[in-house]
Amino acid sequence: MSEKKIALYDGPAGGWGALKSVAHHLHEQGVAVKGAKTLLHANQTDGFDCPGCAWPDRDHRSTFEFCENGAKAVAAEATARRATPEVIGAKTLKEWAEASDYELEATGRLTEPMVYDAQTDRYQRTTWDAAFALIARELQALPDPNQAIFYTSGRTSNEAAFLYQLFVREYGTNNFPDCSNMCHEPSGSALKPTIGVGKGTVTLADFEQADCILVFGQNPGTNHPRMLGELRAARKRGARIVSFNPLRERGLERFADPQNALEMATLGDSPISSHYFQLKVGGDFALLKGMCKRVVERDALDRDFIAQHTAGFDGFIAELREQPWEPLVEASGLTREQIEQAADLYIAAERSIVCWGMGITQHRHSVATIQMIVNLLLLRGNLGRPGAGACPVRGHSNVQGDRTMGIYEKPASAFLDKLGEVFGFEPPREHGYDTVGAIQAMLDGKGKVFVAMGGNFAAATPDTAATWRALRRCELTVHITTKFNRSHVVHGRQALVLPVLGRTEIDMQATGPQGVTVEDSMSMVHLSAGMNAPASEHLLSEPMLVARMAAATLEHSRTPWLALAGDYAAIRDKIAAVLPDFAGFNDKIKAPGGFRLRNTASEREWVTASGRAQFSTHAMPTDLAVARVADRHRDVRVFTLTTLRSHDQYNTTIYGHDDRYRGVYGHRRVVFIHADDIKDLGLKAGDWVDITSLYCADDVADVQQRRAERFLLVAYDIPRGCLASYYPETNPLVPLESFSLVARTPTSKSIPVVLSPHAGPAAADAA
Repeated sequence: MSEKKIALYDGPAGGWGALKSVAHHLHEQGVAVKGAKTLLHANQTDGFDCPGCAWPDRDHRSTFEFCENGAKAVAAEATARRATPEVIGAKTLKEWAEASDYELEATGRLTEPMVYDAQTDRYQRTTWDAAFALIARELQALPDPNQAIFYTSGRTSNEAAFLYQLFVREYGTNNFPDCSNMCHEPSGSALKPTIGVGKGTVTLADFEQADCILVFGQNPGTNHPRMLGELRAARKRGARIVSFNPLRERGLERFADPQNALEMATLGDSPISSHYFQLKVGGDFALLKGMCKRVVERDALDRDFIAQHTAGFDGFIAELREQPWEPLVEASGLTREQIEQAADLYIAAERSIVCWGMGITQHRHSVATIQMIVNLLLLRGNLGRPGAGACPVRGHSNVQGDRTMGIYEKPASAFLDKLGEVFGFEPPREHGYDTVGAIQAMLDGKGKVFVAMGGNFAAATPDTAATWRALRRCELTVHITTKFNRSHVVHGRQALVLPVLGRTEIDMQATGPQGVTVEDSMSMVHLSAGMNAPASEHLLSEPMLVARMAAATLEHSRTPWLALAGDYAAIRDKIAAVLPDFAGFNDKIKAPGGFRLRNTASEREWVTASGRAQFSTHAMPTDLAVARVADRHRDVRVFTLTTLRSHDQYNTTIYGHDDRYRGVYGHRRVVFIHADDIKDLGLKAGDWVDITSLYCADDVADVQQRRAERFLLVAYDIPRGCLASYYPETNPLVPLESFSLVARTPTSKSIPVVLSPHAGPAAADAA
């Protein structure tokens, strides 16, 4: 672990620091040579799709199609460390519970299926047959299939996800909570009724033609480093890159491309953002509405596009003209002049792309905010033409593909009709549980079996104490995974940990080596094939694991589960039979780089209720949690806390304890705060504090309190009244009841909190 310190980082994103980090992680995992060779196959036409983010691949002219964090993910998967049953069984789960998330990750690759033994409080080796028999017995014993819950991680391939949803629906439920429920659910909920597709509308080619790229609530330097290459190229040819973020993020300021020999040799770098606006946490809705207001006031409208392609314009304009400027300025945290400047930059561009991440989606009014993005695009016809459009930047590598494959708790009737027709059964029609609903169901005793296809549910979800109580109430928890993590320690009365092949490994089945497919953020579907020997001879592939689980559970199923899992081309034929956009699936993926799914909005065909792109009218929110809490606690300073990743983590996977670009080394329990706010609290940078979140529902007087202890104050360039801290350490502060309207995504980016001095051990001990 690094020396514990807070030290200003004044270098660019990327550069030699990224190369040094890659070398360090390959060496740490004991795969310096193997890992380097593996990376040369990442995101190549004959290689595997990076198990990290969902940013699209270029045209594969370079052998270096990976970024620093992708290299960390590959190194972690290709690690020489092995978490055998002996390694995991050497400690009780009570003892494992004391380990950090980093220590759990560092045990290495799981090698054999394990079952929990309550008498010894340890995991022990089991056989695959025994594991599937246990799952089948518990599922068959449930009086109602809706008492079983099936979670899905966004790293699951299309083939595995399709088989998984088929198995679960043949079993009889639509209980499909997934990671989309916790991240970009508001994007789909906002886009589908307004433009007819729940996805973004742009491709990488559009980034080559855009005159202006607006980036909201996103930190590509850490979360999607390969995106920096597109932003850098756009800036170099003269496009305006306009960033909106409460924190100053190095990846949005300067970038040194590790693949640029001249830049590396001269220690040079390139600017990214041409303009940077530091709005308040949660100020995006007010800012966007203000930008729309400015566009209208300047009459900078594409009237032909509006007349031919949109509905709801008159109502939107009427409400916008009635909107005073003062509330927009106050809520955004920017001046009116700054809002107008941002709008004028947008107006000056002929072609504009708007990108956003979870800084937009994890708020109470996230759906309304994204629909205001759509309004902004519609006002100037920036949808359905080259160099323009909407770009929600997804996280996990196949989170979008899993939803396309049917991992959704509210499936469309047409999809269920076709699924039933192709496979000869009647799918359930009742909507299932999303993530928040699944946790509540387990708490209420209505969810008794929990199966997770990847992920780390116990660490990823809100309201940690409630989630852990929920999981512990289950009769059986089943985790399908490559690594040991927190969710395997927080278990049901019975528990299984079932190890699978990783994305980088050769998947050998009855008909030979197999490839799987994934769909990236821009609707490109392509093949992924591993090249490393499996970490253990006992590992199953995800499709085979699902097939064997289904075959054991569904005794009268007509689906040839094992035959499908023996030949993934057969799975793809079934996908094509159910989903029209995948017609000719097996032929299409033979093309280098794969193929793009049809996106009707990018063709200006609007599959909406009106048959047109829809303007959405939203008044300024008056029910903000922070304002409610501040009104009831006038005697204390109430801050707005946003959760975020460090640079040494990917979602809940902790690779290390450094956050290089923010100048944090050896720490994770930190809270970023404006220096003047530290002074007003009578504290100083380096002091330790406790964070208490405060929550009260709209019509309830009582205020709930949740507490997370021992966080180091770090002075940072962030607006006053705003705080930032890492998850999952701050997930205990997010109330289960606090989620976005319509989409029900936890409000992890807008938590009302107060700070108090930590009264526990000295700083050295607390670290």
